[in-house]
Amino acid sequence: MKALLICPDQHLGIAALAESAPLSNIPILGKSLVEYWVEHLATLGARELLVLATDRPEQVQERIGNGARWGLRTRVQPEKNELTLAEARIKHQADLATWLSAPNDVVLMNHLPGLPQHSLVTSYADWFAGVRALLPHALTPDRIGVRELKPGVWVGLNAHVPSGAKITGPCWIGDRAWIEAGATIGPDTVLEREVFIGRGAEVSHSVIGPETFVGQFTEIRNSIAWGSTLINWERDSCLRVPDAFLLCSRAPQRIRATPVAAPAALRHHESARELPTSPIGEYDGPR
Repeated sequence: MKALLICPDQHLGIAALAESAPLSNIPILGKSLVEYWVEHLATLGARELLVLATDRPEQVQERIGNGARWGLRTRVQPEKNELTLAEARIKHQADLATWLSAPNDVVLMNHLPGLPQHSLVTSYADWFAGVRALLPHALTPDRIGVRELKPGVWVGLNAHVPSGAKITGPCWIGDRAWIEAGATIGPDTVLEREVFIGRGAEVSHSVIGPETFVGQFTEIRNSIAWGSTLINWERDSCLRVPDAFLLCSRAPQRIRATPVAAPAALRHHESARELPTSPIGEYDGPR
């Protein structure tokens, strides 16, 4: 059986999220949006999947490959603009007998599977709400190495969570994340893979993107942080944090942001003056 996925194009309401990767590739609890949908359609019986991508289709192709890991065949086709469901059906569907039944035959990936009420592309607040809604369903059989540390707190493979850290669920801590003693994490918080949280830092009601460094005694709340880009989803403000002792990327070439407004989400504690000379100078976890 066949199915078709339409990748979201860049959307003004969440423009900063698409600076590092197409929206279909943005990680959500360790997997990208397109991976969630390919996996979902495979469980529904799809064996051939056409993926329409407007924004950086080569990166979408790289993410899903040929589909073999899900037991199906995938092909990514570039499009000039994001098609509607009706336009995609007219342009690409032929023999309806070979397609999954509607609405699973053609899907616009503007939400996660099973959560159609949570749009991911209208605003930063809506994107965060969609991620938050996925948290109770985080522990699935395909999550290799993920364990529930305590009710509502899920920890990925090789993540470091010291006894001296305060963790409040619901909370997701991704693979190889590193949290120092004295940090406070949660509630309603997602740390993606290889995040580093410094001593005394506080993160709540927020998502920290992959390979992001959060410095000692830095407070992040009601925000989406990826590298040096800080988005306050509550106030719809975004800027690039210039101080790498507070917030920075461990892969800085992937993040390019332009300051547009000052956030109310970031506060640097006075005792952070004791920071080392390098923002990652005390890091002794996995690289």
